[in-house]
Amino acid sequence: EVDEDVVRIIAAQLAEIGDQFDKEIKARVVNDLVQHFLNENLSREEITRRMSEAVEGLARAIPSDMEQEKAMLVLAMVLTKKIANTMPSLLHRVFSTTVNYISQHLHNYIVRMVSAVTQ
Repeated sequence: EVDEDVVRIIAAQLAEIGDQFDKEIKARVVNDLVQHFLNENLSREEITRRMSEAVEGLARAIPSDMEQEKAMLVLAMVLTKKIANTMPSLLHRVFSTTVNYISQHLHNYIVRMVSAVTQ
């Protein structure tokens, strides 16, 4: 069980970073992902792979003083928001893909982040 105050603290920190990243994500990246999400022929795994590639590509441009995993987590969430804002009908598919991506690639980081705040 996780303390709600801990979640709020982490969420506020991630939101602040997300606001900074939001300005730096080019429309082309978002539009490319929108096109992949619109492609009904792509499997869930393929869409998750495309999301992962986009996040990793963007994360390479992030200053090295930030934890790579934190940057990737925030970028995944900001991309999700931008895609949903661009094409609201994709919200369910984008959200599901993002949850899948985070579960596969960042679960251990999130556990460590929550543990660090609770200590």
